[in-house]
Amino acid sequence: MKEDFYKYQAQTSPNPLAMEISHAKGSYIYDKNNKAYLDFVAGVSACTLGHQHPGVNQAIKDQLDKYSHVMVYGEYIQEPSVEFCRLLAENIPAPLNKTYLVNSGTEATEGALKLAKRVTGRSHLVSCFNAYHGNTMGSMSVMGFEERKRAFRPLLPDVDFINFNCVEDLQKITTKTAGVILETIQGGAGFVEPFDGFLTKVRERCTEVGALMIVDEIQPGFGRTGKLFGFQNYDVVPDVIVMGKGMASGMPVGAFTASDAHMDMLYDNPKFGHITTFGGHPVIAAASLATLKELVETDIMAQTLEKEKLFRELLVHPLIEEIRGRGLMIAPMTPSADITNRVIMKCQDKGLILFWLLFEGKAIRITPPLTVSETEIKEGCAIIIEALNEVQKELGL
Repeated sequence: MKEDFYKYQAQTSPNPLAMEISHAKGSYIYDKNNKAYLDFVAGVSACTLGHQHPGVNQAIKDQLDKYSHVMVYGEYIQEPSVEFCRLLAENIPAPLNKTYLVNSGTEATEGALKLAKRVTGRSHLVSCFNAYHGNTMGSMSVMGFEERKRAFRPLLPDVDFINFNCVEDLQKITTKTAGVILETIQGGAGFVEPFDGFLTKVRERCTEVGALMIVDEIQPGFGRTGKLFGFQNYDVVPDVIVMGKGMASGMPVGAFTASDAHMDMLYDNPKFGHITTFGGHPVIAAASLATLKELVETDIMAQTLEKEKLFRELLVHPLIEEIRGRGLMIAPMTPSADITNRVIMKCQDKGLILFWLLFEGKAIRITPPLTVSETEIKEGCAIIIEALNEVQKELGL
């Protein structure tokens, strides 16, 4: 299987982890030798309710028994899609009440950028340095990391970048700007939170010049920061929300949400302003609806903040300089990328899955399922401390 993996499946990096998976359940993934790995990554923030959540699985099975794909997006009325969009609108601030369902976070970004241009009639876009919004051509154009996109130029023109949390840079947002896109918590940059009312100041500047404020909730969204969406922690209402990853507890999905007035501009002049065959797929929508119901009908989102406290209490070590992030989107920072790499690999050997962040080599990604238990948190943190002790001894630190 491993030989075929390398021979037939296109790779994303020179050194994939290449663990051969047997099955997964709850907070654990099992390899073909039936070794259990405690999962502190959750499919890179995607498996919100853990692996094989019974409510999500049942929703998928029930929908499969009724019908799967029947028509291109937006033509037929399909109950799972409609119910998800309705429940979502009921749990976010007005005027954000209309959702376009797509297949991934990067496609949602593409739709949001198109919407900003359509609403404003402008072309100028503003993003942040070290931002990551996806890897298709439009999303890559607003990626704030030149090394990752240089080989694929030319990309979209008329894009400028600002420094996250730098108020002075907001003057780059002008009356020529169609949209400003930014993560509520910068993911690839190292789980960097906004401070000193930065998001509020972006909102004010966008309103002043008539630009759309687009918040990327692909990683912080769906309960990971203690609220349904990260922006709800910062007393701001954007014009567009971009979402994906944790939306359907491990199923491929994305969406962008805006007001009636804005979203309705995509269906005429021209017609089919945005179109997708499989967006809003009823099986995926059923998984999304089951996930959203679990989040809004239980206290699971509030629990993430208590679990964050436990992580911070347990992850105390001389090689941990700080812990960034919020809720169950946190990143212990070590003194170097080498130390972080050693810790992540040692933890995998010991049965704990951690991961890296795209642009910040010193960060250890910790984004477990929101359903992770206190016992599992204690188990995983003990492994991390053990690995840190071994690295400290090996390097004579």
